[in-house]
Order: sequence, then structure tokens, then C-alpha cells
Amino acid sequence: MDCSIILCTYLVTLEVPGRRSGRIVSLPLVVADVDGERYLVSMLGEGANWVRNVEAAGGEVALRHGRREEVHLEEVVAPDMRASVLKAYLQRTSNAGAHVPIDKDAPLAEFERVAPRFPVFRIVPRTPA
Repeated sequence: MDCSIILCTYLVTLEVPGRRSGRIVSLPLVVADVDGERYLVSMLGEGANWVRNVEAAGGEVALRHGRREEVHLEEVVAPDMRASVLKAYLQRTSNAGAHVPIDKDAPLAEFERVAPRFPVFRIVPRTPA
């Protein structure tokens, strides 16, 4: 992942309230694009703090990439969709390979085997009330 010359369009900062403190926690994440939809993947699995914070917040978070965007993160449960997103995610990021036990160029069937271990969230823009 080389973003040294231009600002990467697939890097965002997730802002989510801490589930205990309520203070905003910020961390960088990679966005995967599949079929015109945007997704976030937890390469550390469902025990990752950001995943637990998102769940505690009911999926209501903000993403920053130049501007702040209020979004809802909707967990993807369909195994085939999770696999497609996980594959796209691994194609985009260079550091997930240490956590996801599969080659980024493996067939989709291999991704379907491991996908249940990695939470995937679809990014749904929130419309103003």
C-alpha cells in the first residue's frame, strides 16, 4: 500500500464512542470497495476493541477522510458476501496478511472458509433527519 505521493482514497479514520468511557476513540482503517459499496473489515477478529465499540454504539459512528461523514455500520452476515469483501480488503492492504491466514490471491472458496472469523461492516451513509 503506497500512499506517499497522493492521499489514499481508501484510508479513513473511524470515530466511535468508547463503550465504557463514552469518549471518542479514533483509529485508521482501510475501506474495501465491492460492487459500489464500501466496507470495513476487522483483521483482528470480533474481539477487536473497535468492533466491540461499534456494536455498543449500535453501529452509529463517523468516518473521516478530509471531511467527517456520519455513517451506520451494518454487519454483513452472509458468508459469501463476507468472503468477497475479505478478498477485496486483502487486495488493498499490505499488513493484514499477518492476521488473515490466506493468500490474497487465493480462490474465493478459501475466503469463504475463513470469513466467519473476521467481522465485516457495510458503510451506510446517514441521511440528516
